[in-house]
Amino acid sequence: MNAGLRILAPGLLTTVQDMGRPGHQRLGIPVSGALDPVSLRAANALVGNAPGAGALEVAYVGPTFAVDADDVRLSFVGAQAPIDILPEIGATSGRRIESMRSIHLQRGEVVQIGSLTGGAVLYVAVEGGFDIEPVLGSLSTYIRGGFGGWQGRALVAGDWLPLRQASASDREDCELVGLDLSPPARFRTILGPQDDYFAKREIDTFFSTEYVVSPGADRMGIRLDGYRLDHARHTTFVSDGIAPGSIQVPGNGQPIVLLVDRQTAGGYPKIATVISADMPALGRVPIGAKISFEPVSLATAQALRGDLAAEIDGIRGRIVPIRQTGAAAVPSLLNSNLISGVVDARGWM
Repeated sequence: MNAGLRILAPGLLTTVQDMGRPGHQRLGIPVSGALDPVSLRAANALVGNAPGAGALEVAYVGPTFAVDADDVRLSFVGAQAPIDILPEIGATSGRRIESMRSIHLQRGEVVQIGSLTGGAVLYVAVEGGFDIEPVLGSLSTYIRGGFGGWQGRALVAGDWLPLRQASASDREDCELVGLDLSPPARFRTILGPQDDYFAKREIDTFFSTEYVVSPGADRMGIRLDGYRLDHARHTTFVSDGIAPGSIQVPGNGQPIVLLVDRQTAGGYPKIATVISADMPALGRVPIGAKISFEPVSLATAQALRGDLAAEIDGIRGRIVPIRQTGAAAVPSLLNSNLISGVVDARGWM
C-alpha cells in the first residue's frame, strides 16, 4: 500500500521546500528554497533525514493533514504553534504537543496545526522525505513560476503527498534543546552596492530608523513601512543581479528586503544588503514586526557567517531523547524487557 499525507485543510500558505535550486539565475530562475534554512535543517535532523531534504514550510496558519501510511515519524521546528494530534478524521479532541520535537504517528491519526506565534514559518519534516520528482535538482516550490514542489503551487485540500517510506524506523522520538531562533537586535548589513544613490543624511537616517514589516511581505521580499528614503540621483539604472538580502528602494522610498523567491535582476538602487548570517532570522520575521538595520564590515560579516556554520554543525548535538513520564511512559515500559526470567517468591519462604 502506498504511503502519503492527505491534506484536509491547507493552512494559509503551505509549500514543499528544500535548500533551493542554485545555479540557474542566469536563466531567470530564482534559487527559492526555505525561508529559514536553519529550522529546515533542524527539522530534518530530528527525523534522521539529510539536512536539505524537502519538508513542508508552513506560513502563519498551519494545515491539517491525515496519516495515510502504516506509521510515520514527523518533526516540527520553527515558530510556536498549537499542534494537536487527533485520533481520526472528524475527532474534536486529542493531545497537544510542542514544536521542536519529533513524534511517531499511526495510520489515520490527524495533525492539526493552528496559528503561528513568535515567527512567520514552521517546518514539518517526515522521516524518509517526500517521493516527489525534483525540478532542476530541487523540490522547492516556486509559485510565481508554477513549478517545483507539489504541482508548482501551495497545497490545497485534497492533495495527497507521497512518502518515500511506508513506515517509520524503530527509534526514539527526540526533541531539540537550546536552539536559539530569536532575531538579532538589529539586522547586520553591508553598505551598497548602490549607496551612492543616497545622500549621507539619508543613509544615516536609514540605519537609525525602525521599520515595520508590511502586510505586503511574502517569499519574494519584505516590504517595509517607515521613513521614506529620498534618492540623491534618479531611482532607476541598468538592471543588475540581485543578491539575497538586497535592500532595494523604489520610487516611493519604502525599502524592500529581497528574499528567496526574489527576481534575479532589478533596476532599483540598493542601499544595503543583509549579511548571509542574518538571512535565516530575516526569513522568520512575521508581518507587523519592527526591525532595524546596522552596517558592519566585510570581515565582521565573514566572522558571523562562520558562527552560523558552527551553529548549524552543532544542531545534531542538541537533539536528545524525549523523557516520558506518567501515563505517556506506559507504552514504552510495556515494550521494554524490564525483568529477565520469573521468580516464585514462595521458594524464598
